[in-house]
Amino acid sequence: MGADRERNEHGQYTDRIPPEAALTVFEDRSDYGRPLTADDVMDALECSRRTAHNKLNELVDRGTLETRKVGARGRVWWIPIETPPERGQPEVASPAGERTKGDESSAAIETAIRTADLPGTGQSLEARRDALRAAYEYIVDHPSATKSEFLEHVYPDHPAEFETAEGWWNAIQPALKELPAVDPPEERGHIWNFLGDDRFTPTLG
Repeated sequence: MGADRERNEHGQYTDRIPPEAALTVFEDRSDYGRPLTADDVMDALECSRRTAHNKLNELVDRGTLETRKVGARGRVWWIPIETPPERGQPEVASPAGERTKGDESSAAIETAIRTADLPGTGQSLEARRDALRAAYEYIVDHPSATKSEFLEHVYPDHPAEFETAEGWWNAIQPALKELPAVDPPEERGHIWNFLGDDRFTPTLG
């Protein structure tokens, strides 16, 4: 019976892989905000898809990971990020000036916006960063949005010196898809999803 048990290339029985091993796949990412698929975990742990799903679901049961169905058959997992204080509400000071996870997530988002690959320099570049920030805030508030909705609700107030909505979108959408928890549509798809759910509401200044 033991001969039928699955082993990885290191000779380990894959049913003995602890859930924490799957968690390290998330912690070792260069892009901490990007959700992972079962294939990502399966490749990293060199185990079967069933084993990857079992470990991921166990971490979901513990509350360590969150999961969401994407598309007709896809599913992604991510480490939940705590919500910063609501916009406009006073923040509770941390002891001895400690940074909270909310502070860190907001700083990470702002850094991603500041370093995004957008055209222009000077005031033009700042206007386009503002437009990207507005697009990100829109998808946070509307977790399933289409291109036409961005053009209708974001572009008019943040044209960022673009003469046409199409030119604006061609510049903004490549940067938007790189921001934390943004899930762009697959090829020929139309829906942009935000994977952070209602507990991931960035405070952008």
